[in-house]
Amino acid sequence: QVQLVESGGGLVQAGDSLRLSCAASGRTFSVYAMGWFRQAPGKEREFVAAINRNSGNTYYADAVKGRFTISRENAKNTVYLQMNSLKPEDTAVYYCAADTDPAPWRLANKNNYDYWGQGTQVTVSS
Repeated sequence: QVQLVESGGGLVQAGDSLRLSCAASGRTFSVYAMGWFRQAPGKEREFVAAINRNSGNTYYADAVKGRFTISRENAKNTVYLQMNSLKPEDTAVYYCAADTDPAPWRLANKNNYDYWGQGTQVTVSS
């Protein structure tokens, strides 16, 4: 079992930056691949970014590639999402998630994740 708590969301203007954090507790954090997803009102939860266990590989949705960066510090049991050049269409609740199976082909599919945080709201005004 692992518990995930997101933080760092807020209201910003287009072009601003935010850094989301996801703190994990419980089972050893380093065994999990980690992902960030987001869900806008009336839309399905969608993949944003993922990182494997040892930060050797990262994966991004096309919509955020070049603007967002996922990273992790296993010593701090934390995964981050640095979001730059934010756009109004980035407005959503952002969730972090943990997957015990690090196979790359799994990481963009929300159904493959075992644990989820409660989410943090990001609102980008134009």
